[in-house]
Amino acid sequence: MMKTKAIDNKKKGKAEEVPEEEYTLNDPTVIDKYKSAANVANQSLLAVLENVKEGASIFELCKIGDNKVAELCKKSYTKASFNRGLSYPTSVSVNDIACHFSPLESDAEAVKPLSKGDVVKVQLGAHFDGLAAVIGHTVVVGASEAEPVTGEKADLLSAAHYAAEGILRMIKPGKMSTEISDVAQKITKTFDCSPLEGSLCHNQTRNKIDGEKHIVLNPSDEQRNKVKINTVEVGEVYLIDILVSGGQAKPRPSKNRTTVYCKSGTNYKLKMQVARSLYSEVNSKFGTFPFSLRCCEDERKARMGVIECAKSHVLEAFDVIEEKDGHNVAQVCFSVMVTPNGVSRLTSGPAFNNKIIVSDKKFDAEITALLNTSPKSLK
Repeated sequence: MMKTKAIDNKKKGKAEEVPEEEYTLNDPTVIDKYKSAANVANQSLLAVLENVKEGASIFELCKIGDNKVAELCKKSYTKASFNRGLSYPTSVSVNDIACHFSPLESDAEAVKPLSKGDVVKVQLGAHFDGLAAVIGHTVVVGASEAEPVTGEKADLLSAAHYAAEGILRMIKPGKMSTEISDVAQKITKTFDCSPLEGSLCHNQTRNKIDGEKHIVLNPSDEQRNKVKINTVEVGEVYLIDILVSGGQAKPRPSKNRTTVYCKSGTNYKLKMQVARSLYSEVNSKFGTFPFSLRCCEDERKARMGVIECAKSHVLEAFDVIEEKDGHNVAQVCFSVMVTPNGVSRLTSGPAFNNKIIVSDKKFDAEITALLNTSPKSLK
């Protein structure tokens, strides 16, 4: 996930009272719920991508993703009473907008049509019983084998794809976060690109997609002195989120309205009824997962209520992030689990097609050898 603040390694309060040790990868039902969430996320992403075409509106694409997640979640575990639904609201971020763009119908940018050649990043997530899977994928509007993507855009999408493949092969027990970030930087450099400064990968736990263990792919100066070196362990689930730029890779909050929030764990007695109503709705519908104000029952009241919730820090804002120098950004995002039997990628977008994305850049022998290894091996 993309953060604009320095990393805080202090532990936050947990909203769930169920002991986490009851939800480990040693339990087949836990693995099944992760895989079911991944299946929902994968299918929902495809439903959005099928509609990413010239003239499509971002708001409608977001609604397609959210609705598909809700529809598919109802079809699994039909007799179970646990919570289910979005673990990350559908966001559609175009060109230099890096992430978290999940607009309201009233936002001007929501109805702006996509144009041929736009670099479109779609991200969403699903969960069953708090066990989540998240996916993010990048496409270029109008690209095909007949009209392939070349030049800087092809390098950008290739950098994100192969960085994801390299990181997947580095998610092994005993690997340090710094080793993983080094591989990401080396692969993206091959394509004259860099991970967006400050972008983070996290471990996932129940009801939380941004856990306490971080992999900082390109630390900012502020993060560099605070980030803790972590080691991958068996039994962990990670959210790998790669944001790549061909420019300076400097992120900043955009002028677009912030619509994605999540509970922070901070306790505060809200004064306004509209804020209390929103917070109650968040508790019941979204729990501790990120949500978009678009998904609330009454958008107008949600816009009013979020003001006090954000000011009092009971809700944490996920600002819309853009590339400072205006360069395009590509994203690949997936959840992966490290089980005693091997590494398993949970979410995955459409297969990379090098007849559509055509780059002339070549890897050195070391990276080529890494990419030729099995991503499932624990060694």
